[in-house]
Amino acid sequence: MTQIQHRPDHHLKTAVTDELAWTPSVNAEGIGVTVAGGVATLAGHVGTYPEKEEALHAATRVHGVTTSVDRIVVRHGHDVPEDADLAREAMIVFDRHTVVVPKDSVHVDVRDRVVTLRGSVDWHHQREAARRAVAALPGVSGVRNLITLRPSPGVTAAEAKTRIIAALARHAPGFAQHVEVGIDDGQVTLTGQVLTPAERRSAEQTAWFAPGVTAVDNQVKLSG
Repeated sequence: MTQIQHRPDHHLKTAVTDELAWTPSVNAEGIGVTVAGGVATLAGHVGTYPEKEEALHAATRVHGVTTSVDRIVVRHGHDVPEDADLAREAMIVFDRHTVVVPKDSVHVDVRDRVVTLRGSVDWHHQREAARRAVAALPGVSGVRNLITLRPSPGVTAAEAKTRIIAALARHAPGFAQHVEVGIDDGQVTLTGQVLTPAERRSAEQTAWFAPGVTAVDNQVKLSG
């Protein structure tokens, strides 16, 4: 397998800074960047929680960055909603999206404008939809997604594994052969080596699509 070419940390810092400036949804002026061993740390402040998420994603788009560390603070304006108001707004959002997030499946707790989600759903995309819905609410400073996935009856571990391997081959035949899939009681473990963080994320996202998967442990490493 081709070896990934490591870039010096100071080059990565410049590249991450440029990528933040390139991202329209991020005001890069309030964000500082440090890079050590391919790990990019972002510190500073932004105006909304989605902007914070976009900044962290932008950093990991840079080739050579292995992961991003969050030291960003969300600074709100003067009209900051109370925790109780945020909790009510979150439940209203869920009432409007019952097709994606089943009614009464998610419970909300808000403390210091950090929203904690609890409950259980059938699919990972439903859990992610719930997170995105509350992350976009004005005044939110953070989201803790503790929603669990219910096991799918009738789906064997062997069947789920076969479906994941087939999906990996369809999506990315170039690196699928380098990813090993293990599954036990609904929990998938991915191992092996790929070239980029994007390939690593792609493998994990593919695993989440399989029925019966309740957790994914992504141990895939970058080749180097």
